[in-house]
Amino acid sequence: MRLALFDLDHTLIPFDSGFAWTRFLIARGHLPASAEDTYLGYARQYVAGTLDMHAMHRAAMAPLLPHSRAVLDTWVAEFAAAVAPRLPADMQALVQRHRSAGDLCAIVTATTQLIAQPFARLFDVPHLVCTEAATVDGLPGSAFTGGILGEPCFRSHKINHVQQWLARSFTPARALHSFEQSWFYSDSASDLPLLQAVTHPVAVRPDERLRAAAQQAGWPVI
Repeated sequence: MRLALFDLDHTLIPFDSGFAWTRFLIARGHLPASAEDTYLGYARQYVAGTLDMHAMHRAAMAPLLPHSRAVLDTWVAEFAAAVAPRLPADMQALVQRHRSAGDLCAIVTATTQLIAQPFARLFDVPHLVCTEAATVDGLPGSAFTGGILGEPCFRSHKINHVQQWLARSFTPARALHSFEQSWFYSDSASDLPLLQAVTHPVAVRPDERLRAAAQQAGWPVI
């Protein structure tokens, strides 16, 4: 079996899913207009390499906590319908080629599950490895606390999340290095640890640092 992993923002999709979610909620009156500037402030910290993912997650979740999971599920379904036309055909075809080849496919993203899950469904990717939102009793369908469960699926933690997912998914447990061929598609230099851990790293719309690293290593660039 072969393994194909895909980053989400600016890789499978040419935009930031969290920003799209924020603007979606603003447009429907669920968030104040100032939420856009707040999100962009965190985005600038991400680019600068100073982002505290826990702080960003708490800020994004705080306005959602008063609402029931049923209400949030309705908003997520409406969000999925709104972003579906924005999915690039070439990325859909890329995922389909891996699926048709029988590869084990997963989206691996720092984005929280609430936002990332609709994209996994839209791309027909069966597995999602992402930042998990903590719930009050630890059960997946319960009310959110506003915090993150464990570590965010970000930077070097992405490898840990992938390894944990593989260990849970196979009996006996499998590890990333046990796949004869593995791919990871990403746009960001923050994903270099996972890119360097697969047999076929691919840079997609790469940022400046990742483009330089890909060119030096001879990796494909999309």
